[in-house]
Amino acid sequence: MADKERKPEVWLRGPLAGVPALLQPVAHALLQAREEINELMAGFHDSLLWEKLAGMASPGFHLQHLAGVLNRLFTYAKGKQLNQEQLDTLKAEGIPLSGEYIVDTLIATFNNQVDNCIAQLKDADEATLTESRGVGRAQLPSTVIGLYTHAAEHTMRHTGQLLVTVKVLIDKYSNDTDSRLIT
Repeated sequence: MADKERKPEVWLRGPLAGVPALLQPVAHALLQAREEINELMAGFHDSLLWEKLAGMASPGFHLQHLAGVLNRLFTYAKGKQLNQEQLDTLKAEGIPLSGEYIVDTLIATFNNQVDNCIAQLKDADEATLTESRGVGRAQLPSTVIGLYTHAAEHTMRHTGQLLVTVKVLIDKYSNDTDSRLIT
């Protein structure tokens, strides 16, 4: 899309219907990340998902982690602890399972998680935002709004890291005859 055709960033498009006013920035950040990640990963080759540059996390890890951390933080915001499936997913982040983790699957999982988060934000009662919530087995102290805010900033942090990693990988292999990029 040409620059002149680009929409303004999500936060400049106005309030999101049904999302409480205090949680609008969280929803905006999650939707902005989704747009940027979907655009970035369009056409990205599956064979590069687990490439690491300078020992940094691979694109596959970032995509797994983005969905997983949103799921976990929003679970804590509900006042619940992680179940075994969530713990198993956490342990598996960054580990490629042959054939199961392709770009489209990881993007679909992330998009679905963002949808779930927006739905939870819409159901949130602003009167509960300062309620205490325990995080992890150690029950480290946070609040509902603290968890939602951290989810937004953490998502944007990994979105930035993913953006740099993917662009460097594309640049690295675009002038190469590496067979991984031949479809």
